[in-house]
Amino acid sequence: QLQASGGGLVQAGGSLRLSCAASGRSSDFATGWFRQAPGKEREFVAGIRWSGGTTRYADSVRGRFAISRDIAKNTMYLQMNSLKPEDTAVYYCAATSRIIFSNFDVPSSYRYWGQGTQVTVSS
Repeated sequence: QLQASGGGLVQAGGSLRLSCAASGRSSDFATGWFRQAPGKEREFVAGIRWSGGTTRYADSVRGRFAISRDIAKNTMYLQMNSLKPEDTAVYYCAATSRIIFSNFDVPSSYRYWGQGTQVTVSS
């Protein structure tokens, strides 16, 4: 089970940190953030493999967003800086095990999904 939190309303250029708490963790655990804006498909934002900390980012957020995990707390984070109005979306966290790096951005690669948290960036 995944529990996402931290969304809200922020002005362009501002920052937010999303959290995703997992109730458990499997071997070769990997988690990711996706987002979906109204009328658009769900898109990959960032992913992380918990063993080793390998990360992957969408081009649209690289350099502005940072994904991390706290193994002791079983929690994943997404630090979002320099937010833009186009970052407005519902953000979802997802988890799976035994995912290959090239599939981090594929929604169907993830077995578990949390509820979304709304992020709204005003111009």
